[in-house]
Amino acid sequence: MQSSNVISLGEALIDRLGPLGGDLTLNQAKTNCFGGAPANVACALGRLGVNVSFVGSLGSDSFGQDFKNLMISRGVNLVALQEDKLRPTRIVLVNRDSDGDRSFGGFEGDMGLGFADQVISRDKLAKDWPLISEGAKWLILGTIPLASNESSEAFSWAIKQSLESGINIALDLNWRSTFWRNEVSTNLGPSIRELNIIKPFLNFPSLIKLAKEEAEWFFNSSNATEISRALPQRPSIIITDGSNPVNWQVNKITGITNTILPPSVVDTTGAGDAFTAGLIYQLMSYEINQIDKETAEEIIKFSICCGAYVCQGIGAIDTQPNQEDIEKFLSISNGGIN
Repeated sequence: MQSSNVISLGEALIDRLGPLGGDLTLNQAKTNCFGGAPANVACALGRLGVNVSFVGSLGSDSFGQDFKNLMISRGVNLVALQEDKLRPTRIVLVNRDSDGDRSFGGFEGDMGLGFADQVISRDKLAKDWPLISEGAKWLILGTIPLASNESSEAFSWAIKQSLESGINIALDLNWRSTFWRNEVSTNLGPSIRELNIIKPFLNFPSLIKLAKEEAEWFFNSSNATEISRALPQRPSIIITDGSNPVNWQVNKITGITNTILPPSVVDTTGAGDAFTAGLIYQLMSYEINQIDKETAEEIIKFSICCGAYVCQGIGAIDTQPNQEDIEKFLSISNGGIN
């Protein structure tokens, strides 16, 4: 498979989930699930039938091979996937409360050189870029690659190439303090140094998706219009807030859309990534500057359903929906989103 309509760049890793209401530090049952926001988005887009490439780095271990096989089964183009023979696939420790909401508790598997996702090679990406970029409409990124020097170079290079080629850039802010610090910190927000690293990259995307707390940390506002006006390119802004309404601005059209809960919430891991995939899937059919309010509302509703659907099972990828799943989910909701 050559070239793709969407390129997703960033981390692929293992989420080691603790039991509901349990503690990973205790001797309790744990579940390993494939994860990492850009990898989750790539798999979700593949499930929806989108021609998507994933750019990242996995360890040459069993986790890495199994993840590769999973992405192949989802139809994800892996021509630009990198393999690191020195560093393992990262294992992220994820605690879940009784409602399925997550908190991150650090990492496992480091043998002294860090993890494979921290060393996405710019040179290797430059070599592979022509194989995936022709005809691409979107580059999807999160900010975690900026936490390591080598992956940050690949991140910056991909943005430059996309801007020069007219590829739209979508950024999921996806702030995770655990990835930026050598030890688990009780201060969840970004430091001034971390803000200064990330903020310049917010000037390039045509679409930014972020959670409400991220909006407050980075912009001192949770108003989509205010955030868009604060950036030179006036991007579309989508602000999620768990089960609370989504605040959005698309093509200078603003709205607030209520969410919907699935029949049961087992695990919220990957809900935001499924939302992002649904968003990009819908936007593939439009030019952003031609979207009207009714269309924008339908795009957001579809994205909400993608995120809610994933919460019905464990992990970010196994329960991702296809188009038919979402159509059924929308019909069952009976207008529950408005």
